[in-house]
Amino acid sequence: MTVVQRHNNQRSVWKRMWDFKWIYLMLLPALVFFLIFKYVPMYGIQLAFKDYVLAGINASPWNNFEHFKFMMLEPGFIPSLRNTLIISFMRIVVGFPFPIILALLINEMYNAKYRRVLQTIYTFPHFLSWVLLAGIMLNLLGSNGMVRKVVAMFNPAASQSWDLLYNGDAFRWLLVLTDIWKEAGWGTIIYLASIAGIDQSLYEAAMIDGCNRWQNMWYITLPGIINMIAIQFVLRVGSIMEGGFDQVFNMYSPPVFDKGDIIDTYIYRLSFQAANVDFGFPTAVGLFKNVINFILLITANSVTKALGQETIL
Repeated sequence: MTVVQRHNNQRSVWKRMWDFKWIYLMLLPALVFFLIFKYVPMYGIQLAFKDYVLAGINASPWNNFEHFKFMMLEPGFIPSLRNTLIISFMRIVVGFPFPIILALLINEMYNAKYRRVLQTIYTFPHFLSWVLLAGIMLNLLGSNGMVRKVVAMFNPAASQSWDLLYNGDAFRWLLVLTDIWKEAGWGTIIYLASIAGIDQSLYEAAMIDGCNRWQNMWYITLPGIINMIAIQFVLRVGSIMEGGFDQVFNMYSPPVFDKGDIIDTYIYRLSFQAANVDFGFPTAVGLFKNVINFILLITANSVTKALGQETIL
């Protein structure tokens, strides 16, 4: 490429940007947000390799990976890592298919008004905070909750040993089910949008061929959104180290620490409830989590691409 051609290409790029200047202006706040809150904080990653002092990050001495060594030797880290993986895996196996199934069922409804009402009802819990939902769960399932009182009416013996919120195995399922209740309706939005983009002539041809609604859903609707399902699955696998801090922190208690304490809540208690706050250790754990998530994201993306599906990379 000659200098003149390169110059003309650069002029062409700037000219196109000027032609769409208002679009770029609308994009500017989002770019500034990601720059300030996502990229600038990357400067603090070096705290994972330093012993922080009040003089600042640059003045803090390097510590020869001491935070990572402490992380592997700390007795509570491995159990919290195991809990994070188990809870995330349960959410993928049980929770991931739920919005897909719900979107398929909503799409099959003939009454458009009733369908919109259901979408609103299912989506509403997404906008409630986990603080509020934890209070609801306590009032429903706690020792003095409504569910225990109803159980006591039919089986007094079962109500005497009621410990649903304080049983580790039950607590994990409680996390999964409440997460489905809160987020499934919101998750259907993207699948319903994908369904709306399917060519309607396919359904017309299937109707002429005598296909029933189940066959339409199985052979047209589901294959039509399979690429979106693959993308969402890759993103879910890429965040498997995120156990849901807000949810767990508001719902767990000391009796379920052994089964419900994830990495984020464990680090919170270890670092921010201690007398001396060590910024380097939580930074090291956060870096560890993000590296694992990145590896899982790339792996899931590669496997999905090998299976012939569209991916995010």
